[in-house]
Amino acid sequence: MDTVTTSDSTVGKQEINEKPSWKKAIASRLLIHPPIDEDPRLKSSGKKSGILLCLCLGSCLPGLSSTLYFPAIPVMTEDLQAPAVAVTLTTSLFVLFMGIAPIFWAVLADHYKIRRILILASLVIFVGASLGCALVDNVWGLVVLRCLQSTGASCTSSVGAGTITDMYAITERGRAFGFFFFGNFFGPLVGPILGGFLSLSSQSWRATFWFSVAFGCFGFLVVFFFLPETYRDDAKWDAVSNNMDEKVEKVESVNNGDQADLEATTVQKRKSINIFAPVRALFHPFVFLAAFMTAVAFGGMFAVETIIPTIYTEKFGLNTWQTGLSYLGAGVGNFLGTLIGGKLSDALLIRSRRLRGGAALLEDRLTANLWPAGFLFVPAGVLMFGWIGEYGVSVWGCIVGFGIQCFGMSQVFSAGSAYLVDATPGRGASITAGANFLRMLLACVLSLVATPMLNTLGPGYVGVLFAALMVLAMCLAVLLKLKGEAIRKISGF
Repeated sequence: MDTVTTSDSTVGKQEINEKPSWKKAIASRLLIHPPIDEDPRLKSSGKKSGILLCLCLGSCLPGLSSTLYFPAIPVMTEDLQAPAVAVTLTTSLFVLFMGIAPIFWAVLADHYKIRRILILASLVIFVGASLGCALVDNVWGLVVLRCLQSTGASCTSSVGAGTITDMYAITERGRAFGFFFFGNFFGPLVGPILGGFLSLSSQSWRATFWFSVAFGCFGFLVVFFFLPETYRDDAKWDAVSNNMDEKVEKVESVNNGDQADLEATTVQKRKSINIFAPVRALFHPFVFLAAFMTAVAFGGMFAVETIIPTIYTEKFGLNTWQTGLSYLGAGVGNFLGTLIGGKLSDALLIRSRRLRGGAALLEDRLTANLWPAGFLFVPAGVLMFGWIGEYGVSVWGCIVGFGIQCFGMSQVFSAGSAYLVDATPGRGASITAGANFLRMLLACVLSLVATPMLNTLGPGYVGVLFAALMVLAMCLAVLLKLKGEAIRKISGF
């Protein structure tokens, strides 16, 4: 009888001490290293699409927050009595930190083998910095807070690329990257439109930062509840999948894989964090060539975006609200380029391998649609925008030209980025961060010189310069396509 009573008492205590399921769920979401019980690549297509949607939401954050307050800059300048140099720094340093900060996020992700918790931490930083920007009453304080805001916003740019490599096999990444990078393109284009509406409110320029606070909180909740940890241990999961047919071999491979994981973890713990590794990766010729191609395409788009308000106001008499709406043309171009380019990239990659008898070549990722996109659409679009703007013929011609440029740019961007992560297995986040650094550095430089060039040369010759730069980058990409395997061997890949 006593035994029964004791047993009942023990069960009762266990029931009392047991946490409710919702508390367990929340507690598991706070783990830095949550257990991963299945290969991320075996997740259902629905789960992958949901994760990809979360990443797309995060990837639009840098571009959105960088351009959101563009329409309200004149009001902010007057309100804070800001010198011109400080106003320039609030935009140029934001872009520069969009290139620097992902390096740190990527190094942490690859070193500690984590993804999700870093994205959550970055969103906390973003919300805090945005709140400070909304309340600041000094322009130099705004400059510092904008740098912090950029740091928080830019995590998903590199860590998200690593998440995609975790979930998708090489033949499936083109479409996934296309959708992911659509967020990168969508943010800078919708930002001025939304900022123009927000700046009309009673909060004026501060309303753009209050919106950033709300958007950051929303993003945090989405990531917290819907984004799982996806870090894929390639040695472990590849060993399991390659030996699925024979039970004995599978057990041995798992055991060997676990032992290798233990040894690799021991070695990893002895290593110190090297924050310069992503930048040093640019010294590999094949990494630099692919990164330079994407940097020129994106930097040219960003630079054109910065001079659009001046051209549309002076040449066509558009007001702030009308100028903001004009960016919708570029949004359509990006959407179509992402949709078409992503599907073509995977289909053409599979076709190339089939024609080669199934043999894989990494340069197959530089698919046929890349060449008309880089050699034709981007140069033709920027030339159309520049010369129509030069003579003030039609604002619709400029809108269409910029849309064509963005249509080509999104395909160049997606193909180059997918090639980089395919060519450097296990280092997707770090390599993407290095390429992003070059991309944002060039975007910062081109956006800084775009206005002086516009005043000196005019829109037409600015378009000629950007078109020539794109053609040069694509010629280097041809070299990578033809000699990529030999170039990679020089670097040991």
